[in-house]
Amino acid sequence: MKAEPKQVHIAKDFAHGAPLINCRFNPQGTHVFATAEDRAIIRWSLADGKKTEFKGHDSWVRGLAFSKDGKALVTGGLDDTLIWWSALAEKPEPIHKVKAHAGWIRALDVSPDGKLLASGGNDRVLKIWNLVDAKPVRQITGHELDIYSVMFHPDGKHLLAGDLMGHIRQWEITTGKEVRKFEAKDLHTYNGGQRVHYGGVRSLALSPDGKHLIAGGLHKGTNPLGAINEPLVMRFDWANQKVLKKHITDGVKGVIWRTLFHPDGFVIGASGGSGGGYLLFWEADKDKSFHKFKMPDTAREMDLHPDGVTLATVHYGRKLRLSKLAAKPKK
Repeated sequence: MKAEPKQVHIAKDFAHGAPLINCRFNPQGTHVFATAEDRAIIRWSLADGKKTEFKGHDSWVRGLAFSKDGKALVTGGLDDTLIWWSALAEKPEPIHKVKAHAGWIRALDVSPDGKLLASGGNDRVLKIWNLVDAKPVRQITGHELDIYSVMFHPDGKHLLAGDLMGHIRQWEITTGKEVRKFEAKDLHTYNGGQRVHYGGVRSLALSPDGKHLIAGGLHKGTNPLGAINEPLVMRFDWANQKVLKKHITDGVKGVIWRTLFHPDGFVIGASGGSGGGYLLFWEADKDKSFHKFKMPDTAREMDLHPDGVTLATVHYGRKLRLSKLAAKPKK
């Protein structure tokens, strides 16, 4: 089925007893997983809506990553801990539990060959792990402020990390050496009066052809403590690191929590904040979004199903929503 962003609509929702934080579909597309403020990880079957909870973290869970075969799930929490699980177990129990960072774990990613896991967070250290046995492989230092996003390059040789300062650093995995840096300074604000750094690179994605890198976050952060800001996605030329576009949208207050490329080439962003929740859509050659879809309440994360048509978003209002990039079925 061809995706039709302008026809996007909410098709289904799943409820939980606490506000939700993050979400991911498993690689096979049979289940959707979410994390919540009650410290739970939740799994819903897309076939029948069956709900299963995973318990093991002592704080909120921000990171979710799967092995390529979908059998293993790794979660990273604000309790500094990584936990390995059997993703589809009837009664899930932790398999490995590792005190991984000296601070919140904000982001996880799995290497293209499925052998390595990368983690990053508030201690400003990138760590690489063996995905099978949870053993440490390497740690990389060099970020000035907290790491908010991590992404393996499809070549399997490089790892990218975006931080609070608006720097995106490309690292060589085997040596831990920095290769180069993309400057996403528009995504960072320092407020001298409030003495806070604000913004950061919240999400990273590479285009299907490998030519463009996008970074999501916020700009116009005039009042950090009052959450006054607007969503922004910056588009870079992968070859020369130059900024090609600054994707914006009119009339929305918030932050891009996740941005990704659709296989058809357009960009999707999930924005949440003081202005509510939105799904935003951009073409490669345009600054302004060609469509925006307002959600019932603020969105906090997003993922795209392998079918290319179904989007999951999680919300402060205690629901995970499934939206379809297609016309509503006729009654």
